[in-house]
Amino acid sequence: MRMKVEGSCHCGKISYEADINLEYVFICHCSDCQIMSGAPYRAGVPAKAENFQLRGLPKTYVKTARSGNKRLLAFCPDCGSALYSTSLESHPSLFMLRLGAIKQRAQLTPKSQGFCSSAMPWAMDIAGIPQIPEVS
Repeated sequence: MRMKVEGSCHCGKISYEADINLEYVFICHCSDCQIMSGAPYRAGVPAKAENFQLRGLPKTYVKTARSGNKRLLAFCPDCGSALYSTSLESHPSLFMLRLGAIKQRAQLTPKSQGFCSSAMPWAMDIAGIPQIPEVS
């Protein structure tokens, strides 16, 4: 099932539209995603280049994984919001969008999890942690 989504950084300087497949929403528990997101995991969804329209010019950073693979990470140069990652090719074919930057994120339920061996032990079951509706 496909869905059109809109995304942007926190300050609004960078925005995009994409057509995604809801079956590919995922959670990544790798240590790189933990460190770079400042969170116990990162959620994302891929978008093919032909289904992705970017407005604005993000700042980029090249990350080298333990495997030696290199990925280009894009974020807002003003507010620092993570937007996507992609290959280093001059015309990448796929963009891995960060769920936190997507307006419709509440509708995007992850269908898989990866790098679970790197997951924080408590991250797989947070249902028992007391919930506070809103902090002021």
